[in-house]
Amino acid sequence: MAQSRVRYVTGGGVIIRAGRVLLLDRPSRQEIRLPKGHVEPGEAPRAAALRETAEEAGYADLRILRELGVSDVKYAYQGRKYRRTEHYFLMGLASLRQAPRPDADRNQFRPFWTPLDQGLELLTFQAERRVLEKAIAAWRVLPARERKSKPPA
Repeated sequence: MAQSRVRYVTGGGVIIRAGRVLLLDRPSRQEIRLPKGHVEPGEAPRAAALRETAEEAGYADLRILRELGVSDVKYAYQGRKYRRTEHYFLMGLASLRQAPRPDADRNQFRPFWTPLDQGLELLTFQAERRVLEKAIAAWRVLPARERKSKPPA
């Protein structure tokens, strides 16, 4: 009998501030990722993206600047097949106020800021590099008032 594919939906954010992007180092898997996570039952992808990005990145005052689209990613992990529908949003920070991070996220992910071009080189997965390319293109055409902010520490 053929193995069924596990399907789920995620929402994620690409935070760009002052020409830098926030990425997540996941040492246990030797991965560099974008923040994202599962859409909970009854939750909209946009709300999940804000919640998950805040939990993983640690910033409280996220704002969605643009939608970046939806993509399907198929992969295998630990002998199982998965299909993930990903909703990504370009995000900015209204402030640098920190958000409490759940222990699971704090122990699993190390957020860091890097220049945009370096972010493209560092991301582990091609699908996330494509998302970052879209985010950079969208960020570059934003009105200056939407992009203007102090660089993160």
